[in-house]
Amino acid sequence: MKRTSFNEGWQTRPKVNPFAELSGTKAPFRPVTLPHDAMIGQARTAPGGDATMEGGAGAYFPGGTHEYRKTFTVPEEHRGRRILFEFEGVYRDAVVYINGDYAGQRPYGYSHFHIDADRFLRFGEDNEIRVEARAHRDSRWYTGAGIYRDTWMLVGEVVRIAPDGVRVTTPDIDAERAVVEVATRIENDSIAIRTVDVVTEVRDSDGSVVASDVSKATVLPGEPAVVRQRLYVQAPLLWSTGTPALYTATVTLKDLDAETVVFGVRSLRLDPRHGLRINGESVKLRGACVHHDNGVLGAATFARAEERRVHLLKDAGFNALRMSHHPMSKAMLDACDRLGMLVVDEAFDVWTSGKSDFDYSLDFPEWWERDIDAMVAKDFNHPSVIMYSIGNEIPETGTPSGAARGRQLAEKVRWLDHTRYVTNAVNGMLAVLSELRATREQAPQDGTGINTLMADAGDMMNAISASALVTERTAESFAVLDVAGMNYAEARYTLDRELFPDRIILGTETFPTRIDGNWRLVEQLGHVVGDFTWTGWDYLGEVGIGRPQYLTPDTPRPSHTAPYPYLLAGCGDLDITGHRRPASYYREIVFGLRTEPYIAVRRPEHHGSTWAGTPWAWSDTVATWTWPGFEGEPVTVEVYGDADEVELLVGARSLGRRPVGEEHRFRTEFETSYEPGELLAIAYRDGVETGRHSLRTATGPVQLRAAPDRRHITAHGGDLAYVTLTLTDPDGTLHTAADRPVTLEVSGAGVLSGFGSADPSTEERFDTTERRTYEGRALAVLRPTGPGRIRLVASAPGCAPVAMVVAVE
Repeated sequence: MKRTSFNEGWQTRPKVNPFAELSGTKAPFRPVTLPHDAMIGQARTAPGGDATMEGGAGAYFPGGTHEYRKTFTVPEEHRGRRILFEFEGVYRDAVVYINGDYAGQRPYGYSHFHIDADRFLRFGEDNEIRVEARAHRDSRWYTGAGIYRDTWMLVGEVVRIAPDGVRVTTPDIDAERAVVEVATRIENDSIAIRTVDVVTEVRDSDGSVVASDVSKATVLPGEPAVVRQRLYVQAPLLWSTGTPALYTATVTLKDLDAETVVFGVRSLRLDPRHGLRINGESVKLRGACVHHDNGVLGAATFARAEERRVHLLKDAGFNALRMSHHPMSKAMLDACDRLGMLVVDEAFDVWTSGKSDFDYSLDFPEWWERDIDAMVAKDFNHPSVIMYSIGNEIPETGTPSGAARGRQLAEKVRWLDHTRYVTNAVNGMLAVLSELRATREQAPQDGTGINTLMADAGDMMNAISASALVTERTAESFAVLDVAGMNYAEARYTLDRELFPDRIILGTETFPTRIDGNWRLVEQLGHVVGDFTWTGWDYLGEVGIGRPQYLTPDTPRPSHTAPYPYLLAGCGDLDITGHRRPASYYREIVFGLRTEPYIAVRRPEHHGSTWAGTPWAWSDTVATWTWPGFEGEPVTVEVYGDADEVELLVGARSLGRRPVGEEHRFRTEFETSYEPGELLAIAYRDGVETGRHSLRTATGPVQLRAAPDRRHITAHGGDLAYVTLTLTDPDGTLHTAADRPVTLEVSGAGVLSGFGSADPSTEERFDTTERRTYEGRALAVLRPTGPGRIRLVASAPGCAPVAMVVAVE
């Protein structure tokens, strides 16, 4: 079917009760271009009596119902053809009307779906499509709201290739040739038997045809036919994380329809001795869990935003992403294919046991099969996808009925796609939650038992997950899987090698502070195939779980939720603007990907305070040596490195050498006092320098700089320009202690789509032209509106204005 973008020309507003509207209540529509997040522009407020507020889980944004509409014309020549509308994602409880008539719905906010439209359309005249979406206390993280992913209009003949109807597998591969099997689903909505010629061509990245086949297919009325063609690609280029070679398969129904899909040639193998093998090579998954929001854009899913995230995460050392806890966008899958990033795509965060007041558990019994269908149809041709996860921290996994449900889901996935593996991210503690509640109620309140374990959430989860109770209660739920996904349960890795010698384990969610020990286990144990940190990229909502905390008389233990106006979780290796935090460089060193040491300085204002962060919280450090007002004050310097020892110099003064490396958790600390100048770390192995890292104090007048990620972008296809705004000294050293408001003016062939910083606690908005920097940085995102030039002028108090131009082609 011919696909045309349907993103332009929409309007939106908060939905108004029709009876209230009759009595005079008005809510005007405003124009928008999709993708669009209707929640990110709403006012956040502290929780109180307003029942629409999402609370800390939703970053204190309000819920609500949002209405979209679009007027469009369908030409007379389309009469008699099949016309569908495709929505890649609407959050949530989408209901679609065409010319006032109910046309379809989709409760789940992360599934793509199609609306059969032609029976509702008026040909040769205007039509109206209207979409309602609801978001209200239905998630544990910020979801956004509305039509936040791309939309498409599909037009085809009555005999055509079905949407998502071309599926490619590579069941037999060697160095000489690869067998490429193309299965094409053809639909016939006419009243006649039709015989069609099916022409399939496989092309390499240069566009050269490397295999082709022609078949005849007879399709009965109302009975879809699947045409399978085996083609042979000589000397195939294999897809891998290092060389992500891609091919295309174009299937043509002569004079009727054509469809092109992208695929890769690669093999997967799995066993407890070698773990995961891709193309015969053992691969350990250096994984990042990620949520779906795009920071300053909210939940709006632009192709360039997804590509940029994948690119930056790979540059930071990750080779795998786990989309948490819902299916990944098509745009991000495309980026993972192109850039060589492996994917564990997850279906659900809930089954029948709800975690929020009005979440998907209310719809799961009726809709789960259709949503599994949608996820697999979306993922099938993507070589980056190596596993499907059927759930995350599902409490039912500890019960017989929950294990049976897990078996249903796993077998459904296998029936749809037998070429990939099935996992489930099981949290052992949640699987026995009912017993834990009873234990806690019966335990003495004297600091023993479960209350002692509660002092450290990480130790508690591990102790419970390694218990005989969890072993027994989760045995069947793990047995239905190809890979046992374990959240915060590294204590089981060695244990299960003896108890379940054929069990293959994936650390589907782990604490960032424990990556050194976890990665040692991953490398030592063949049956443990990887580690996925929570999280690779910071996100909106679940506010403050990774924020720095210190014990005080008023706060004798850490809290997992921060008060308003906290906005971010605060636990990503990269912040919401894409800037790498110290934890990211530490992880890169642990992975063996960085030889240079790395310096991170603890905030001197908290020197001597008792740290009380959660296990998701990294130390309260910044990679800066600019601390005005703290001259002569004590400060702690952390140095990370994979070497025998590291030396730290403050100016020309050496603080000596200290051991570092794996036996010392790849880190050490130096105590000194702050004095402006240079801080230099030098790493040594066997007495020989292996690398150095330095920080310099920002001095002199503060300058404002604006740097686009690319000087040329395209007018279509979800492209964006990212502009990093920094405050520096004249030499370009970042000034982390001179934050101030920055004002933007955007003109020409583009608009400002989002503007913000990584400030974890702020009342500022992302849809304004003025934002304050955080630690010297801010980020602006420009969306093109057509060919031409986008001009941005930035100004800040005490700084000369700066201007930059991005060309749109």
